[in-house]
Amino acid sequence: MQDDNVYRLMEIVGSSTTSIEDAIQTAIGRANESLRHIRWFQVVETRGHVEDGRVAHYQVTLKVGFTVED
Repeated sequence: MQDDNVYRLMEIVGSSTTSIEDAIQTAIGRANESLRHIRWFQVVETRGHVEDGRVAHYQVTLKVGFTVED
């Protein structure tokens, strides 16, 4: 077994009407349905949509790192 790993990065965007954390969880959960071996994420950008002076929608851009298989 080799201890050295190679990772691939992918950028994804999650959204939520509830919170930034929920937007992150939604993005990771959905990515996990089609990607294997997700190991980490990095928040790259946070945005939102305002309606009537209140936050109506959160949007978070993530970089997701996952292990490349042999």
